[in-house]
Amino acid sequence: MNPPTPDRDAHGAEAHLRALEGLYASAPVNGLFRSKLHLEEPGLARIEFNVAREHYHAARAAHGTLYFKMLDDAAFYAANSLVSDRFLLTTAFNLHFTKPMREGPAIAEGFWVSGKRRVFVAEARILDSEGEECARGTGTFLRSHIALSGLDGYAPR
Repeated sequence: MNPPTPDRDAHGAEAHLRALEGLYASAPVNGLFRSKLHLEEPGLARIEFNVAREHYHAARAAHGTLYFKMLDDAAFYAANSLVSDRFLLTTAFNLHFTKPMREGPAIAEGFWVSGKRRVFVAEARILDSEGEECARGTGTFLRSHIALSGLDGYAPR
């Protein structure tokens, strides 16, 4: 399924994707969860991150907070890549754990599913360094009244 084009021209769409990557990098929470967002095209997001021992729960695997953060971010940015004027808000997120994450590199991939105006649905999955799925989730995102242009870190080039 091809995602809709964002509400900008092709040059503006590219600038919007780079600005969203800057917005992600500027978020203070990413100091706790080091990661890098890549937006190659509207409707798709990829986050590279490392699972560290500091993310572990008592049974020596990644705590659910790491799963949720990366899945929510990947799905959110896949959806917000289609909206160039407003920040989206997560209104619901359903998460399924499929495999414990251990120390090492991982990737969260987000995919736009539906919605073009007010409500967006996107899915995400986490793959470990061996390409095995560790979790998947589906989020619902609502267009807010928060202008992207007013957010620190969002600066179209």
